[in-house]
Amino acid sequence: MTRIAVLGGGVMGEALIVGFQRQLSPPPTVVVAEKRPERAAELVERLGVLVEEPSAACAGSDVVILVVKPQDIRGLVADIASSVEPGSLVISIAAGITTELLESSMPFANVVRAMPNTPAKIESGVTGISAGARCNPESLDQARDLLSSVGVVVEVPEALQDAVTAVSGSGPAYLFYLAEAMIDAACELGMSPDTARASVVHTLLGAARLLEA
Repeated sequence: MTRIAVLGGGVMGEALIVGFQRQLSPPPTVVVAEKRPERAAELVERLGVLVEEPSAACAGSDVVILVVKPQDIRGLVADIASSVEPGSLVISIAAGITTELLESSMPFANVVRAMPNTPAKIESGVTGISAGARCNPESLDQARDLLSSVGVVVEVPEALQDAVTAVSGSGPAYLFYLAEAMIDAACELGMSPDTARASVVHTLLGAARLLEA
């Protein structure tokens, strides 16, 4: 059974865990490192994960996923580098952190940079992935399979990761803003809030499905 260490138990970390548990067969063993005790306890209760310190979580794990803020990456990597298993897959979703930086501390790992977006919470996200220079094809395929648990995966050159962030990473926020403006306008025209919301939400859903067809 695959053992996955998720370092960071926030919103995106939870979305990934839920996706893995629902979509992967057999479900992996998930170990979470989360510095907030109350949040860690919540994840244990709701998702049945194990909780350990970062280094202990990485030891023996086939996959390590870094789900922390970019400013915390360097300290975290320094802490875990000696515990990451040789040949394991390391996926980083920290914006702006290059695979080169991670490979300099973990040259024995297969590093993949990824950028999922918020609809990953409902397994409808888009994730852009880029392989590090030392990442083998099998590990890139493994990263693609894992992240497909939360939506569509597209492979891009690492130089385009900022574009991924701008398009799919920030894209939902623009649509939320558009939806809010349309709902407000519908209410001003006399619709009830519930009717306005239903009309706008399903208009956008229908348009997206038509666009996809």
